[in-house]
Amino acid sequence: MDERVQELTPPAAQPRVTQTKLPRATGPSARAQYAAFYRKVAVTDVLSIALALLFAYWIRFGIEMPTSDFLYMFLATPVVVVAVFAAFHLYEAFRYTPAEEFRRIILAVSLGLVALMVFSFWFQQDLAREWVGWSLALSLFLALITRRLWHWWVGRLRHRGHLSFATLIVGTNDEGLRLLLQLQSRAIGFTPIGLVAVGDESDEPHPAVPVVGHVQDLRKLIRDTGAECVFVASSAVANQDMTPIAKAVRLSGVEVRITANLHDVLASRLSVQPLGGITALSLRPVRLSGTQVVAKFTFDILGASLLLIVLSPLLVVTALAVKLTSPGPIMFRQQRVGLRGRPFTMLKFRTMVVGADLLVDDLRARHGVEDVMFKLREDPRVTTVGRFLRRFSIDELPQLLNVVKGDMSLVGPRPPLPEEVTRYEDWQFDRLEVPPGITGLWQVSGRADLPFDDAVRLDLFYIENWSLTYDLFILAKTVPVLLTARGAY
Repeated sequence: MDERVQELTPPAAQPRVTQTKLPRATGPSARAQYAAFYRKVAVTDVLSIALALLFAYWIRFGIEMPTSDFLYMFLATPVVVVAVFAAFHLYEAFRYTPAEEFRRIILAVSLGLVALMVFSFWFQQDLAREWVGWSLALSLFLALITRRLWHWWVGRLRHRGHLSFATLIVGTNDEGLRLLLQLQSRAIGFTPIGLVAVGDESDEPHPAVPVVGHVQDLRKLIRDTGAECVFVASSAVANQDMTPIAKAVRLSGVEVRITANLHDVLASRLSVQPLGGITALSLRPVRLSGTQVVAKFTFDILGASLLLIVLSPLLVVTALAVKLTSPGPIMFRQQRVGLRGRPFTMLKFRTMVVGADLLVDDLRARHGVEDVMFKLREDPRVTTVGRFLRRFSIDELPQLLNVVKGDMSLVGPRPPLPEEVTRYEDWQFDRLEVPPGITGLWQVSGRADLPFDDAVRLDLFYIENWSLTYDLFILAKTVPVLLTARGAY
């Protein structure tokens, strides 16, 4: 058991109420705060789509006043956008993971544009295909950017104590106490105000968060404490305990969360399936079928080809900078291990002095690096231009050619070195089940700052939860990570 959990574990005792004065949540309710917050979000959603339609019109027809037919479409935009986004529950997105919200935004924007186009047919308007394409691309871009900015603002508000549900935690066993520690240590929208004992668990006062009573009195505890959310530690409750919990939250109208021991599963893979009198979580398999493999391969080829064309000026400038500032070849070619252990030659712009590979063993010994991956924050082998290229991952761009060749994917696990693979433990070989990627969860979650085992766990999480939408989500998160240069050296 975690040492902090041991310190928090109350002594065993029969249920008894020891609190004479229960803690009570103060200030505006989180639900009211979220209602006000999402009204502002709805305004930016409408503005994003309306501006996208207008910019697409100007791109296609030139900067001029839209025709009356297009003006009718713009006037219908607020109603259609809010209705469709609300239908996808995007104004209660605090219940979803960022990846699930990303998927719903893509679906909502696409369906919203279809609805607007159907509306335009009533006016017998001939919509240009170029305008439709630009409208979709710009709508997705602006909607996702504004939502990303709102996420940043939500994080700031939560650190200040806003947008956080006053929460009762049902269960004082190990899971309940670990849940308490998690909610206390992270600003994720829940503020624990009390623990609720179950069965024969103790309700002795807790030094930081009190045990306020027993689950049989849950409805009264919700009323007395002003709790807005009940978080249930599933391992602490028996079947008979769920009846008062379900009744209490139904009659009190509070948020409810129930933990599930599925740490490496995205919510998009889960669905609730009633089986007689039992409620089961159905887990969708994600092994890539033939159709999915073709879809991912096609997406990779088209995406990499487009990026090579768009970024060609940057590639030329970078090649010249490498050639003119240090002796040696422009490209650095290195053997890496790809899909199912197949070796391939990975391309990068050279960022180190010639012969840098020969210095690895000496640097490992000198700096005491024992990790499977060898990374130094102040690596003496890196050139001046190379340091800049690494900071913004510009040196990785030639790997787009590896994607076109089929050796790599746009998104996937980090491609390992052969000597790294020889040091793998059995569970780490699973990351070779899919093609390596230019970016991945390791890239958007800390890059070189991550310990090797954590990077592998992120790779395995990606493999277990793959979808084309998830690839798009990771690519979208990669851009701000590159601009901030977090974990790059």
